[in-house]
Amino acid sequence: MKRFSLPDLGEGLTESELVSWRVAVGDHVELNQVIAEVETAKALVELPAPTAGVVTRLHVEPGTTVLVGEALVDFAPDGETAPSPSVLGAGRAEADSPSGAADREPVLVGYGPRTASGERPRRRARSVGDDAPARAHTAPMPERARPRATPPVRRLARDLGVDLGTLVGTGVGGRIAREEVERAATSLSGQLPERARGAGGTPAGTPEAPATAADGSVRRPITGVRRRTAEAMVSSAFTAPHVTEFLTVDVTPTMSLLDALARSPRTGDHRVNILTVLAKAVCIAVRRTPAVNASWDEAAGEIVEYGHVGLGIAAATPRGLLVPNIARAEELSLFELADAVADLVRTAREGRTAPAELRGGTITISNVGVFGVDAGTPILNPGEAAIIALGAVRRRPWEFEGQVALRHVVTLSLSFDHRLIDGEQGSRFLVDLGTMLSDPAMVLTMV
Repeated sequence: MKRFSLPDLGEGLTESELVSWRVAVGDHVELNQVIAEVETAKALVELPAPTAGVVTRLHVEPGTTVLVGEALVDFAPDGETAPSPSVLGAGRAEADSPSGAADREPVLVGYGPRTASGERPRRRARSVGDDAPARAHTAPMPERARPRATPPVRRLARDLGVDLGTLVGTGVGGRIAREEVERAATSLSGQLPERARGAGGTPAGTPEAPATAADGSVRRPITGVRRRTAEAMVSSAFTAPHVTEFLTVDVTPTMSLLDALARSPRTGDHRVNILTVLAKAVCIAVRRTPAVNASWDEAAGEIVEYGHVGLGIAAATPRGLLVPNIARAEELSLFELADAVADLVRTAREGRTAPAELRGGTITISNVGVFGVDAGTPILNPGEAAIIALGAVRRRPWEFEGQVALRHVVTLSLSFDHRLIDGEQGSRFLVDLGTMLSDPAMVLTMV
């Protein structure tokens, strides 16, 4: 048998949550066929099969947090005989049995190599749940097989105060169904607690209906990207001394340029917009003020100025805010940059961003203008010295050639780490951006 364990997905991440299986026991898979989706603290990742063969065992259920190196799935490679379904079905019960575990040799569905400690491998505890206080005041209980249930059913049981270990599942593979949990809750209290029902009586704790209390408040678990974002923002806000400057400029010439590019045959299918122009302007302005493309290395006592631009683009996705980046963005033409930005945002929204695309960023753009917002005070992406927020482009009365005229106006916001960047450097960088957006021809004076 070939065992596939959770690989190191990079960026120092030590665990992932299994979101879904794309295969089942008994399925034949090809080399590099996607077999599962896992969610790290930064991205949703598809795991490919390391070999061609038959799936003989799935070690974890969807919703389980798995450490790097823990077993995920076993295969019988092509050319070997796969275990019968009856053996596969007995595998989990055999593995969960505490007796004789230390003496087991590698088998089709049992333990791996003999352990020196004499103790059977234990499942990693996911987190301290609501029943932690109760456990603290009771004697340790003998370890038992983990009840089989889907993550939504487990959350429902937790909300209703039902011990899954007291139920006998009647679903496929002995899984406990939602109806069985609700019946158990009703027998305990006489009625289904209101706090565990969502809108229209739908049990809470499912993705469609998070736990809703009687007062209408909703509770959602803090997991995945949302937790990582929160931790990163708190760390950044209380580590780097932020300074934010604002500059409002007339970008009518840039909007005229975009109109001309849209009509030009040379543009083809490239989608060039105000974000693309700003991205190109950032790459040019970085050459004149390299301090903004840097990081603070506390351990080494050094400021690291990067030789290339890893241009991060903040993207709002159904899973939360992601900041994938374009490596060596300064080497791309305007059209190449437009394609790179479009691909990056589309991939992020589809949940296909690879972990490698989320590291290596050196400076970030956040386009808050797409939400109709004029300006903001963006928080630095951890490890970066500067972040630019692009506001909404609006038609406003504006002074132009000694008169008041309706012009396209936008506000740029620049937050920077004051440990690395002085006010003079930050101001010069922001003015360079404004100059290029207000008069694209000025680029010729800066390159």
